[in-house]
Amino acid sequence: MAPEKYDLIVIGSGPAGEKGAAKAAYFGKRVAIIEKEAVLGGAAANTGTIPSKTLRETALFLSSFRQRELYGLRFTFKEKVTVRDFLARERLVREHERARVHENLKRHHIITYTGTASFIDAHTVAVKAPRCPPFPIQGDVILLATGSYPYRPLTKTGEPIFPFHDPRVHDSDTILTLHEIPQSMLVVGGGVIGGEYACTFAALGVKVTLVEKRERLLEFLDEELAEALRAHMAGTGIHFLMPDDVVQVTAGEQLQVRLRSGAALAVDAILVSSGRCGNTEGVGVEKVGVKTDERGRVLVNEQYQTSVPHIIAAGDVIGNPALASTSMEQARLAVARAFNLDGGDFKVPILPYGIYTIPECSMAGETEDSLQKKKVAYVAGKALYANNARGQIIGDSSGFLKLLFRREDMKLVGVHVIGEQAAELVHVGLTAMMVNADVQLFIQTCYNYPTLTELYKYAAYDALGKAAR
Repeated sequence: MAPEKYDLIVIGSGPAGEKGAAKAAYFGKRVAIIEKEAVLGGAAANTGTIPSKTLRETALFLSSFRQRELYGLRFTFKEKVTVRDFLARERLVREHERARVHENLKRHHIITYTGTASFIDAHTVAVKAPRCPPFPIQGDVILLATGSYPYRPLTKTGEPIFPFHDPRVHDSDTILTLHEIPQSMLVVGGGVIGGEYACTFAALGVKVTLVEKRERLLEFLDEELAEALRAHMAGTGIHFLMPDDVVQVTAGEQLQVRLRSGAALAVDAILVSSGRCGNTEGVGVEKVGVKTDERGRVLVNEQYQTSVPHIIAAGDVIGNPALASTSMEQARLAVARAFNLDGGDFKVPILPYGIYTIPECSMAGETEDSLQKKKVAYVAGKALYANNARGQIIGDSSGFLKLLFRREDMKLVGVHVIGEQAAELVHVGLTAMMVNADVQLFIQTCYNYPTLTELYKYAAYDALGKAAR
């Protein structure tokens, strides 16, 4: 029997796979999607984006964290927060997201195969369902959206540093199988995932220590934002060991940890967040000439083409920024380009970063550091939540918005926010940059009062004042 033929074959049903498939199907292409797991949605729905953000909101709710500064009141937990309390909402949201993905694929008449995918040749993929012989399908274009998995560090001799067989040692996937809320936790890695989970567990009253081998948290963030976040995290009781690294873990009544600096500590649980690897093992990309890096991440050009032009890739499998939002947009753009659809003649858009620490951080565009390296003269305008009526109402006295304008024409080139609703607030600046707006957009716009969005007007005034001086 001849293989089924499709315009597009998508491998993986996470954010990149789902949105890339839907984009092609919307324009009448015949699309198949292959998912190796029994459930749809990839890591975003099942172990990553949705679960971690839901756990963050649960921690904020259970701890009344947002209300601690209001009205001079003090809030405490119910007698004991259980894992059931902590994970119940996450499970409901996860199930809803899986169902949403299923309905979206069904609505677009996308054929879904459950099983592993591996290349037979550059246009043919074998689908191997559980307890069934493999069968081939063919595609004019193939989208790799296989996602990523947590990297587990090794010693120089190839031995594992962390005893992951111990139920108290987790990575960002297995943390959802937590059996109890620990009294103390070591978070290894100060990237997005490590920072988010450190804040979540600290809000639950866990004594959190974060070890990071670099000098600062979240190196891609504007330095002022990163330092403000670290100060706020320290204020909630998170202890930092930077720069440092774990060299040995010994299991006992507690987990005994030895660091490169010689320091030692004992903790009840460890969360390892040391980056991620591209999920390409077993797919056979090397067989068809698709190039990857040392961690299995697929190498692509600005149009998201691999070294084999009709095989495209998007999402976590191509590496940073590896966020659900950017993965979706990468896949839409890749598919549009591959089929010359509406939007196919594109330039890579400005992609936002949303970091769901406590407080939230978000950014889009240039940082002060990147502008300095490019020798671009700029003006920074800043507005504080503490001076904003809505900021006062919600009790956020430490947040701020920073806008970066190119000095020569006062065009907005960067937006940076830390504080409540930062990941929402950043979109105003992002949209302004997409239309190449200058400072006058914010001066001339009337914003609702009281709102956090009003910060844009006062950050713009601040920038104008600095430019005039």
